Amino acid sequence: MDYKRILLHARIRGLRYIIHSVSHLRLFTRWLILSLIVGVTIGGVGSLFALCMTVVTGLRAEHPWIMYFLPVGGIVIVLLYRLFKYQNDRGTNMVIASIQAEGEIPGKMAPMIFISTIITHLVGGSAGREGAALQIGGSLGAVMGRAFKMNETDRRVLVMCGMSAVFSAGFGTPLAAAVFAMEIGRVGVMYYSAIVPCVISSITSWQLAVFLGVEHDNFALGVFPGFSAVGFCWIILLGVLCAAVSVIFCMTLHKTNELLKKWLKNPYIRIAAAGVFLIAVSLLLGNQDYLGAGVPMIERALQGDIEWYAFLLKMLLTAVTIEAGFKGGEIVPSFFIGASFGCLFGTITGFSPELCAAVGMVAIFCGVTNCPITSLLIGFEMFGFREPAYLITGIAVSYMLSGYYGLYKDQRIVYSKYEQKYINRHTRS
Repeated sequence: MDYKRILLHARIRGLRYIIHSVSHLRLFTRWLILSLIVGVTIGGVGSLFALCMTVVTGLRAEHPWIMYFLPVGGIVIVLLYRLFKYQNDRGTNMVIASIQAEGEIPGKMAPMIFISTIITHLVGGSAGREGAALQIGGSLGAVMGRAFKMNETDRRVLVMCGMSAVFSAGFGTPLAAAVFAMEIGRVGVMYYSAIVPCVISSITSWQLAVFLGVEHDNFALGVFPGFSAVGFCWIILLGVLCAAVSVIFCMTLHKTNELLKKWLKNPYIRIAAAGVFLIAVSLLLGNQDYLGAGVPMIERALQGDIEWYAFLLKMLLTAVTIEAGFKGGEIVPSFFIGASFGCLFGTITGFSPELCAAVGMVAIFCGVTNCPITSLLIGFEMFGFREPAYLITGIAVSYMLSGYYGLYKDQRIVYSKYEQKYINRHTRS
C-alpha cells in the first residue's frame, strides 16, 4: 500500500513538473519574441539616435561657430516643450518612477527628448546622451506595452527592455545596459524576472547598431601596473575621494537647479543665459573641449594628460546646461569627471594616472547612480578584464561612502548601504 502511495505521489509530482516546465517554456518563448521585437524596433530608434548624435557632434567640430547659437537652441527647446504642453518634464526620474509602478510614461517623451538632445549637442550644450537614451527607450517601451495591452507588471519589464535596448545601441556596452535597467530603480533589489528580456533586447539592439554602422567610443589604454599592496591602498583612498566628488556633483546639480529657478524665473531667459555662460567660458578657455559630452577629454585623461581643474569645470558646466533646461544626460559627464579626477589623483600620488583615471571613471559613475554591478560591467566592457581587483575596489568604496545621494530623486534605496536593514527611501538631493 505504501509503495502504491509513493508511486502515485511520484506521478503527481512528475505531472506537476511537466506542467510547470511547459508553462515556463511558454513564458520564455513569449518574452523571447517580445524582446527580439524590442531589440529591433526600439533598438533601431536607438541606433538612429546614436547616428544623429555622431552627425551633429561632427558638424559642430567642423564648424565651431555653431556654438554661438547656444542661446537660440535653448530657446527652441523650451518653446518645443511649451508647444507640446510638456513643461513638467521629469526626465529619467519619470522612467524610474514607472519601473517602480509609481507613474506612467507619456508617449511624447521619446520624440521630445530625441529632438531636444540633438539640438543640445548640435549647439554645444555640456551634456551626455545616455540619460536621453534611457528616456527614449523607457517611453517607447511603455508605448509598446500599452499597444499590446499588457498588464502593469509586464509593462514595467517592457520599459526596462526599452531602456536596455537604446542604451546598448548608443553606448555599445550590452552587458552593462541589460543590468543597468534592472539595477537603477531600486538600490539593493534587482528585478531578476526581467533578466532574460533585458539581455536579449540589449544584445539584439547592440548587434543591430553594429550592423548599421554606429560607432561606439573605444578608449585606448596604456600599460596598467600589476596588483600590489601599495597600489591597493592608493585605490582605496581614490575610492574614498571619488565618493566625495560624487556627492558634490549630485549636490551641485540639484543646487544649481534651485538657484537658476530662483534668480531666473522665466525659462526662456534662464536657458538663454546658460547658453551665453557656456559661450563665455569657451571663449575664455580658447577651446570647446568642455562642450558636448567631452569624449576626447576622457581619452586624454585615460592617457594621463589633462588639466587639473577639468573635473571641476565639467561639473559646473554640466550642472548649468542640464538644470537650465537643455536636454541630454549626466552619465557621460560623470565619466569625464571621474576620469579627469582620477588622472589628477594619479599625477599627484605618482601611481599610474592612466589606471587611476579608469578607476575614477567607474567609481564616480557608481557613486552618482548607486549601481555597482553596472559600474563593474562598464569597466570590463570598456577596458577589458584588466586589473579587476583595482576596479571593483574603487567601485565598492565609492558605493558605500557616497551615502544616499544620487542623480535621480525618484531612485529608491531599498536596503541600507551600511547594515542589513530595510529602509526604502528616496535618494538625497
